[in-house]
Amino acid sequence: MPRPDRSGFPDNSQGDAMLPRFLRPGLAPLAAAALLAVAAAAAFAHDDHHPAQSAQTAEESAFLAENDAAMTKMMNDMAAKPSGDIDRDFVAMMAPHHQGAIDMAVIELRYGKNEQLRRIAQEIIVEQRQEIDAMKLAIGDPVTASAPAPTQPGPAPAAAHDHMNMSHGMKN
Repeated sequence: MPRPDRSGFPDNSQGDAMLPRFLRPGLAPLAAAALLAVAAAAAFAHDDHHPAQSAQTAEESAFLAENDAAMTKMMNDMAAKPSGDIDRDFVAMMAPHHQGAIDMAVIELRYGKNEQLRRIAQEIIVEQRQEIDAMKLAIGDPVTASAPAPTQPGPAPAAAHDHMNMSHGMKN
């Protein structure tokens, strides 16, 4: 067995020859600097530097703000306090989850341009509403009447979201 050197590790005088040159003692700082330079160059190459492409349009900003609000509402509404009834707790968490999908699909209908995605958004609205109603009926809760989804761009009034919150009557 090789004798330990001053560092406490076995003598590695022959082992350094086995390492790739950039890993040999004394060259490690150079290798690290080279890696940093390559990483910086790669990051710079991927930065478009085109302000026109990176600037958000008013429509995109509105879409992102509404989507963020819908997701925040969904996450808050899903944080239901346990009732002691597993089935009710399941519905109390799943209904807001489905409602979040509906809200995001409505936002896609307001702002989206892709006809295939708009059709999928319409299907999400119908299917998720049906599933919310089925879950409510399964636990004996009444279903909430729904209104057609808005499809025109524009700010969503607060009242428009109230008809979509089907968890008002849910027991937490």
